[in-house]
Amino acid sequence: MGGAGNKRKNLVADKRGAKPAAQSNAAATKAKVSRKSRPQRAKPPAGNAFTRFVRGLVRFVWRIIWGVMWRTTAVVALILAGATFYFYANMPPLADLLDARARGSVTMMDRDGTVFAWRGETFGGAITADTVSPYLKNAIIATEDRRFYWHLGVSPRGIAGAIRTNMSSGRSAFSGAGGSTITQQVAKLLCLGVPFDPDAWESEAAYEADCRRGTVWRKIKELPYAFALEAKLSKDDILTIYMNRAFLGAGSRGFEAAAQRYFGRSANEVGPSEAAMLAGLLVAPSYYAPTRNLARAQARANVVIGLMHEQGLLTDYELAEARAYPATLSDSAESRRGIHFADWLMQSGPAYLTRDTTEDVLMRTTFDPRLQAAAEDAVRDVFENRVRDGSEAEVAVVVMSADGAVRAMVGGRNPSVGGFNRATQAMRQTGSAFKPFLFAAALENGFEPFDIVEDAPLTINIPGSGPWTPRNYDGEFHGFVTLTEALAKSLNTPAVRISEAMGRDQVRAVANQFGLRSELAEGPALALGASESTLLEMTAAYAGILNGGNAVRPYGIEDLTLLGEQSPLFAATNGMGDRVISEQSAQMLTWMMTRVLQDGTGGRARLPDRPAAGKTGTTQAARDAWFIGFTADYVAGVWMGYDDNSPLTGVTGGGLPAEIWNEVMTRVHQGLPARDLPMLEPQRPVMDDRNFRAAPEPSRGPTSTLDDTIRGILGSIFGGN
Repeated sequence: MGGAGNKRKNLVADKRGAKPAAQSNAAATKAKVSRKSRPQRAKPPAGNAFTRFVRGLVRFVWRIIWGVMWRTTAVVALILAGATFYFYANMPPLADLLDARARGSVTMMDRDGTVFAWRGETFGGAITADTVSPYLKNAIIATEDRRFYWHLGVSPRGIAGAIRTNMSSGRSAFSGAGGSTITQQVAKLLCLGVPFDPDAWESEAAYEADCRRGTVWRKIKELPYAFALEAKLSKDDILTIYMNRAFLGAGSRGFEAAAQRYFGRSANEVGPSEAAMLAGLLVAPSYYAPTRNLARAQARANVVIGLMHEQGLLTDYELAEARAYPATLSDSAESRRGIHFADWLMQSGPAYLTRDTTEDVLMRTTFDPRLQAAAEDAVRDVFENRVRDGSEAEVAVVVMSADGAVRAMVGGRNPSVGGFNRATQAMRQTGSAFKPFLFAAALENGFEPFDIVEDAPLTINIPGSGPWTPRNYDGEFHGFVTLTEALAKSLNTPAVRISEAMGRDQVRAVANQFGLRSELAEGPALALGASESTLLEMTAAYAGILNGGNAVRPYGIEDLTLLGEQSPLFAATNGMGDRVISEQSAQMLTWMMTRVLQDGTGGRARLPDRPAAGKTGTTQAARDAWFIGFTADYVAGVWMGYDDNSPLTGVTGGGLPAEIWNEVMTRVHQGLPARDLPMLEPQRPVMDDRNFRAAPEPSRGPTSTLDDTIRGILGSIFGGN
């Protein structure tokens, strides 16, 4: 038997396949390593070889496109950011962006201080988005950019809509509607920060046209500038620039100028209908200008009113009221009075303060709207009732005071700004309307109203031209007549005899001193008005007769002041010049001219309630017909003729021009008490040799035996030739 130490373990058979632990762990590790090192078998790609090729090609192309796209986007973003930063850094202060006109404006006021005309680009003064009428602010937003307060300067939705509209209308994508936001429009108005340079641009209009171009490249350039505006300024600041710089027709730059121009009130005070009309101008200022077509402007305003209501910017009551009472023009804007008067001032005034001004000028003038209405209404009445339908004859009228202050002017039947002004620009032969200056010279040279002169055939030999024989309009000769009768009946032969007796130089000198400074005829036809002049010059010369013989310079500006200044740059009190003839001669000549209306060719001009004086004038073949005359209060001149110098049919100075003059002066003097003319009626003398004025001794043609006999008898009585 063995002891405990010799006890043996029970013999147990090993499990089949079992391995010792160490050997098992080593085998597991070896198996893992073996599996890792053994290459995995890839799953075969789906599809056939062709589809695999296409997919691979697409992936390759996409990788290229994506790579180009994100790199291009990054470059564009950097360029856009750089351009935006550049515009941001160089943008001037807000105050400098409100008015950058290269030209100034001229605002004209009548003799009572009421504005009646504007020229140039009027800037009514700066307005701001927080002080302007809320109706106007809302109308602009509703019309131009309803999402203005929500976008960052550019509206992709608006651009897409504009492209769709353009293409559906058969235009190219960027022709027509542009989809620009107000911010982008401000960028255009500011010309992307490029100032006007007169050396680089033909005109300011050409500069602005280039700024408004709607090309793709131009729109791309607008983007960074629009972003810079949004970054630099508030939304209201951007709107303020827009309201001050937008062109709104009739020479109005900015809504303040337009409100004053069309409605006679500030943009801060306009109501819904007026605001809608102003906002409606933005799409096409000249086309929708109410001064051009009020009904069209009102129809456009009605569309804007509807937009405002749709967007909740007008209540139902305000909508109904605005449509029931559409905006209308102020009296001064509607009348369109004094167009030719204003044009004359722009041409006759100093250029640096009128047509070329860079300042805003306030001009107080001699213009009288009541007298202007009288002249225009008289012309209209005569042409409607006494001139054949379809006549293309033109007319001009000037009314002035004795000191040369022009009160009214009609330069043609259909006035237009910048149009041909027949009162100041048409140089026409004066005919017998020139004769008062011949008789003025005669009175200064010792002739008297009752001196006698012969109206008989007369032939003068003109060196280089041959014999010249004046004839009377009626084809008759009237024998011996007084100077007064010769003037009243506008006899030509006596006028030539007097001129030749004195010397043409004396006649020419008196006419020049009275203001007829154009080149006067050299030959004997000087006495018959063969020279040319304007109606304004002739009327001013007649004013010199009325005022007692002093030369007159016609003027229309009483004073001229720069906007914001108190003291005028210059002022004029009258246009009186040096004395030309004595007061006695002027007053006797005035009396002689009253006989033209009482006994002579100017009977149709006679006024029933007050004395008047004047003279008719008809040129060769009736190409021009004149009547110029005056009362104690006003001088008025009328001319009729064709622009192409064609003869008038059945018209003389004593016909339609005299009738127009009568109509003008009748209206002009309504409500004025009758006053006597400053005239001196000469005493009819006892006949003696001082009353007979012999003809000069030019070369005469044959005369009748009766004429010779009469001439001999009178010569023996009076001692004449």
